[in-house]
Amino acid sequence: MAAAAQQRPYKLPESVLVVIHTPALEVLLIRRTGGEGHWQSVTGSKDQLDEPFEETARREVAEETGLDARAPGCVLTDWALENVYDIWPQWLHRYAPGVVRNRERVFGLCVPTATPVVLSPREHDAFEWLPWQCAADRCFSASNAEACLLLPRFTAQRAK
Repeated sequence: MAAAAQQRPYKLPESVLVVIHTPALEVLLIRRTGGEGHWQSVTGSKDQLDEPFEETARREVAEETGLDARAPGCVLTDWALENVYDIWPQWLHRYAPGVVRNRERVFGLCVPTATPVVLSPREHDAFEWLPWQCAADRCFSASNAEACLLLPRFTAQRAK
C-alpha cells in the first residue's frame, strides 16, 4: 500500500476556490471529513498544468457536490482573483519536494434555490446553506471567508 501511495503523482500547486451560492446569496459550505470540523467552499487542484482554471472549477464542483456547473440556471463566474498562500505543513507531502506555495483562482457559481447536493463521502461529511455573512464566519480559511464577503460585489457586477 505504501508503494502505491508513493507512485501517486504529486498535486499541482494551482487550485480553485468556488463559492457556490443562490440568487439570494445563500452560500453552500461543506465540512471536510477527518474530524477537524473545517467548513469550506469547493476547492481543488488542477489535474494537469494546462487544464484551464474554469475546467478545474467545473470538475471539482461535480466531484465534491454532484452539481453540474453547466446545468440550466447555473452561472459560473471567474472573479479574476487569485490567492497565493503557504501550503499547510500537514499537506506538504502531497506536493513535489520544494513546493511550499499554492496559487488559487476564485470563482462564483450561482445555482437555483433548493438545488440538491450530493457530497463525495471520502472528502466531505456534511453541508449547509448559510447567508453569505454567516458563511464567512464559519469558513476555516481566511481566503475562503474573504471570498464569501466579496460575494455581493461580484453578483452586483454580474447583474450590470
